[in-house]
Amino acid sequence: MSNIRLLDCTLRDGGYVNDWKFGHDNLVGIFERLVDANVDIIEIGFLDDRRPFDIDRSIMPNTACAEKIWKDVEHKNVMVVGMIDYGTCDISNIQPCCDSFLDGIRVIFKEHLMKEAMEYCRQIKKLGYKVFAQLVSVTTYTKESMLELIELVNDVKPYAVSMVDTYGLLKPNTLLEYYEILDEYVYPEVQIGFHAHNNFQLAYANALAFVSKPNKKHDIVVDGTLFGMGKSAGNAPIELLAMSLNEDFNKNYQINAMLESVEESIMDFFEQSPWGYKMFFYLCALNKCHPSYLSYYEKKENLSISKLNDILSEIEPVPKKLLYDKKSADELYTSYMSTNCCDEADKQKLKEILKNRSILLVGPGKNIGLQSEKIEKYIKEENPYVISINYIPESIDVDSVFVTNVKRYRQLVTVMEKEKNKNVTIIATTNVECRNGKFEYHINRAPLLENNQKIKDSSFLMMIKLLDEIGIVSVTCAGFDGYSEKEDNYLNPEMEYYFVKKEASNLNQHMRESIYEYRRTMNINFLTFSLYDQVEDVNSAAF
Repeated sequence: MSNIRLLDCTLRDGGYVNDWKFGHDNLVGIFERLVDANVDIIEIGFLDDRRPFDIDRSIMPNTACAEKIWKDVEHKNVMVVGMIDYGTCDISNIQPCCDSFLDGIRVIFKEHLMKEAMEYCRQIKKLGYKVFAQLVSVTTYTKESMLELIELVNDVKPYAVSMVDTYGLLKPNTLLEYYEILDEYVYPEVQIGFHAHNNFQLAYANALAFVSKPNKKHDIVVDGTLFGMGKSAGNAPIELLAMSLNEDFNKNYQINAMLESVEESIMDFFEQSPWGYKMFFYLCALNKCHPSYLSYYEKKENLSISKLNDILSEIEPVPKKLLYDKKSADELYTSYMSTNCCDEADKQKLKEILKNRSILLVGPGKNIGLQSEKIEKYIKEENPYVISINYIPESIDVDSVFVTNVKRYRQLVTVMEKEKNKNVTIIATTNVECRNGKFEYHINRAPLLENNQKIKDSSFLMMIKLLDEIGIVSVTCAGFDGYSEKEDNYLNPEMEYYFVKKEASNLNQHMRESIYEYRRTMNINFLTFSLYDQVEDVNSAAF
């Protein structure tokens, strides 16, 4: 029966969460707890000669730095390793193993760098280290490229070759397909490892499938981290792996020591920057793409969650999906927007409806109720086209509602089922998706946003900008009271931004300045009291 070794990489992979700044006490304390837990291998961090030495960080420019951090720590029979991302640490920064705190070095590399990286592994092996060849994004490998890699592995004969599910794309059956190729063709003295990520909530399940495969020809190494701490959606929790290995393989890992480390050190980092299963990483895994694609498209601030999913699905297939290319991302965005989010027809249709009408914009401020007679008189005399912003008021019949917020749309769906609202049309920005069918007007969100503001998606200013773009020269506004430092700003407190009371003065000033600029081309009249219409800088108001 093959031997199973449990490797903890909290101090390395977990460092993506906190830029490897665990603090010296935590670096020592976590290491000591893992030694007490009888973990077989501890990975203490990255070797990266681009980073200066910092005794509080587990990313080091050379092997000699490890001694400075852990020199007084007893590690008993535990194997201690570091990791190098191929190309980030010159061989001159790696001292002979006999002079080093480290017993081994893991080298991660992408498929197209396999030849150079394996030669680098050979050089490290000559220095006396146990070398682990880590196959980044193993899902990019075909059987042919895997066999090519295995030839290099068998020539170098590293201590281990490991599958790295970088983007959490594997399922147990596909993992075992890769594993079986390695198990069949890699020399028996080379161990086989697996490192999981949790984008699909399968890191632990995949790790169990890996260790449980019957008739293994090789000793194996399985990775985990304390509480799953790690890059993106996190890793397989080592305390869970230890539990299963104790129960099913008669191991003797001391789980209490792991739990003590989680409580003493790890939870502080989790509370500051939580990791784990998230929609972001699910979308990346679902579309088998590099996270930078999603980050790029999210920054456009123009697409709903379903549109983000759709555009990611249109990226060229693996392996290109896993190698981020900004030029390709930009070209795809331009193409996608012209095909799926062209709003010129909707703008023109809206313009035709509004061009010969008085227009009343209705906001959610308290003065909708306090100055209701004034509003009723205006509506009776002017018969305006009424557009409310992100809500439908009880006391005013509206023609359209401008929706810029997903949560507000969810609340509106129920309100619009009432008989009096059956004929209300929706003007929605492209970050909001219609539940059934299509919105009457679907408008690109990004061009309506402001730059460098605390609230850059002010729905009121977005509506004003849209009206300005389609050539509307006059608009009347009611219920845009302004932000207050002392009182609730809205009829419905749930609509209030959480930080506005502290920022009220600055936000009101910005809104006044913006309205002033729009008044160069548009007559903007405030029917009810508004701090946006004041000349003086008023910090608060009695509504």
